This record gives sequence, C-alpha cells and structure tokens, in this order.
Amino acid sequence: MIIDISNLGELAWEKMDGLLPAIVQDATSAKVLMQGYMNTDALKTTLETGKVTFYSRSKQRLWQKGETSGNTLDLVEVGCDCDHDSLLVMVNPNGPTCHTGEESCWFTSKPADFTFLADLERVLAARKTADPDSSYTASLYAKGIKRIAQKVGEEGVETALAATVKDTEELKNEAADLLYHLTVLMQASDMSLSDAIEVLKARHQ
Repeated sequence: MIIDISNLGELAWEKMDGLLPAIVQDATSAKVLMQGYMNTDALKTTLETGKVTFYSRSKQRLWQKGETSGNTLDLVEVGCDCDHDSLLVMVNPNGPTCHTGEESCWFTSKPADFTFLADLERVLAARKTADPDSSYTASLYAKGIKRIAQKVGEEGVETALAATVKDTEELKNEAADLLYHLTVLMQASDMSLSDAIEVLKARHQ
C-alpha cells in the first residue's frame, strides 16, 4: 500500500529530528538494495514523481537516487513499520543500486536462494529479442510456444522418473531443467512466475 500524502503527519518524524530511515527492497526479487533517509519533502517528492528521492545528510538537500548514474529506482509502494518510525520502499531498479556498481549495497551478504528466480526471469526476458543463434534460450523462443511446452513436458517426465528411481543427483538436475523451461514458457506467454504464485497465494487463503 502506498502511503497517503495527506497522512504523512502520522509518521514519527520527531524521533530522528525529521528524518526516517528508508529501506529499499526490490519488488520482484525481494533483495534488500540500500538504505537512505527521507524527510517529509523527500517522501512527498517520491510519491508525486514515482522516482525514489532521499534527503542527503552530507549534502543537506534532496537527491533523487540515480540523478548522476542514471540508475534510478521506480516506486512500487512504500509503507511504514508498526512504530511509524521507518519506511519500507518497494521498487523496480533501473540498473545496479550500489555506488560500487553492485546490485545491492549488501553485496557481501548471500541473498536467499529463491531470489535467483527473479534474476533468471530477467535474463530470460532479455533473450526474447536476441539472435536465435546467440543462445539456447533465444532459439527456444524462435521455435515457438508449442516446442517450449513440449520441452516442459519432457523435463517434467524426466524429473518424475529421477524421483521414482531415487536418483537424487539426477533429480536435482532435472528439476533445474524443469524450472528453467517452465520459466521460458511463462515468458513466451507474456507471463511470469508471479502470476502462478498469485494463484497459489489465493488458494492458501
């Protein structure tokens, strides 16, 4: 839920002299990208422009993330914690977020394994317009959904067979192939794994 500009006064600005820490998280992969600080003007600007803007304590002014590098952060939503004294900013990043060129300012920490699926989706999406001779993925897209669907079926059978004979190494490899080809199929159908996850979430309610 995006915070209502009219309700900014409900946030606990007084706890840190008018500044609140703002944790930035990738809306697709759930990777934590960076932390900055916002005052009321920074938060208003973020909500109004859709580009994440912070208050720079060193420069003593507002600064839009990416104003120099071009690696801006597109706002998806922003919310606060239970004490109203910190912000969680969900974004779609345009390029690496860290000034070092790394994806996240916490690049020395290992992200959760599931976040790799979002990375994979982005790579596979980029292959849609690639030369079919340049990669296996591009060649699959060129062959069309029928062939991709066939590969998903083949990998599904092979995954089941590996599990049946209790070949754990083969099961891991076949499951990886199945996930890869399923992701390609979803992309070829102009869908993503999130669409399937939304169905699972609805069923779980």
